[in-house]
Amino acid sequence: MKDMARLVIVLTLITVCAGLVLSLVENFTREPIAEQRRLETLRALSAVLPEFDNSPDQDRVVISAGVDKKGKPVERTFYLGRSDGKINGIAFEVVASDGYSGEIVVMAGVRPDGTLVAVEILRHSETPGLGDKIEEDWFKRQFKGKRLDSADWRVKKDGGDFDEITGATISPRAVVGALRRGLEFFHENRGAIIEGGGDGS
Repeated sequence: MKDMARLVIVLTLITVCAGLVLSLVENFTREPIAEQRRLETLRALSAVLPEFDNSPDQDRVVISAGVDKKGKPVERTFYLGRSDGKINGIAFEVVASDGYSGEIVVMAGVRPDGTLVAVEILRHSETPGLGDKIEEDWFKRQFKGKRLDSADWRVKKDGGDFDEITGATISPRAVVGALRRGLEFFHENRGAIIEGGGDGS
């Protein structure tokens, strides 16, 4: 009986100590991880926005996008690039849930009129040598200058305007579809985004 009590006490002490160590490690790493994510966001914003002189990762507008399947509110964040205080670009993330190997997360940058400046692939799990070619410059470059109403937002194999990747149509199809949906949401909420950013243009 005494051995059992001793074992319980030892296990309890080990559990408490392990919990304390994990808590200290989490506290110690939280800020560096947050800073790394901030720098990654800033790199993506620099790649997709026109030249800016503000901090677009902190200058943002959040718009309600309804609720998810569980009834929880869904919000979309729009990052505002400014030059001399005037909004000259807006960036936002879109998620393609229909990639070949899972979600593809894309950062898109548009001018206030909705013209695409650039896109950047942030995260994906697509097949190396095939679907991962969505990261290549030639693929991303084809979106530059396009608007919601100036292109057929499908890959060429489906009768649209955008090049697919030989042997990997699913990945580019997912990216094109996600960008179309993102531009539609931007178009529908442009006034609220611009107004929320304090620019009446």
